Amino acid sequence: MSDARWALIEPVFTAWRSRRTGPGTAARVHDLREIVNAILYVNRTGIPWEYLPDDFPPYKTVYDYYAKWEADGTTQQVHDLLRDKARRAHGRSIEPTAAVVDAQSVKTSANVAETSQGIGDGKKIKGRKRHLITDTLGLVLAVLVTAANVHDTIDGKRLLDDLPAEHPSVTKVWADGGYQSSIFNHGAGYGIDVEVVQRSRATGFEPLPKRWVIERTFGWPMQHRRLARDYEALPQRSRTMIHWAMANKMSRELTGESIPTWRIETDILLTAS
Repeated sequence: MSDARWALIEPVFTAWRSRRTGPGTAARVHDLREIVNAILYVNRTGIPWEYLPDDFPPYKTVYDYYAKWEADGTTQQVHDLLRDKARRAHGRSIEPTAAVVDAQSVKTSANVAETSQGIGDGKKIKGRKRHLITDTLGLVLAVLVTAANVHDTIDGKRLLDDLPAEHPSVTKVWADGGYQSSIFNHGAGYGIDVEVVQRSRATGFEPLPKRWVIERTFGWPMQHRRLARDYEALPQRSRTMIHWAMANKMSRELTGESIPTWRIETDILLTAS
């Protein structure tokens, strides 16, 4: 992480460390910024934890922090902080009023237990599903990872159950035609109007109104090789990887580091020539 990106999230980790007491917490030999760098390295490159380069802290230590931050909510706190900053940067209020829900099926690796995966009815992919609710910018509001044979409507309802507590201002949700009519009544029970955006009958690719933002969101984690396939033995670990991928994306956007540096260097060379 650059200095600018680290400054966005450093207060969260500083506060986390200051709250840590008990045996072993006094001898703190690892820089939290390096721990975050190691997690993002695994997330982006897709390597196994034990293949972390030697210039990072030991992989068991990194994974221990990764698991602790998932369990105590620190990872989600970092993600949500960056999402709030990103919304403000786009001139939006922190709390959204509208959202989009959809699911993405992905293949799993050989280390995922059979009980944690399945074959989806639609695309016949054996693996897991990522169920997301995003705001109208495509930023993640809620995420749930299940076996691929779980119907979209079932976990769509579970996401709607959590949405009012976390984002009570949301009153409109757009969905695709794969969701059954029962999700409309479920949303209405929370004062949320769920509307299906139907696909047109035109041939070829056509961005769907409202729903195109979540399709783009599904593409953002896929740029991180750890998420191109689901390698996580536990669904909650997969959910956390999505949060880290989005945190990586949002922190780069907030600091203007979205464009790879080689493009800038190339532009300079072309201009000079």
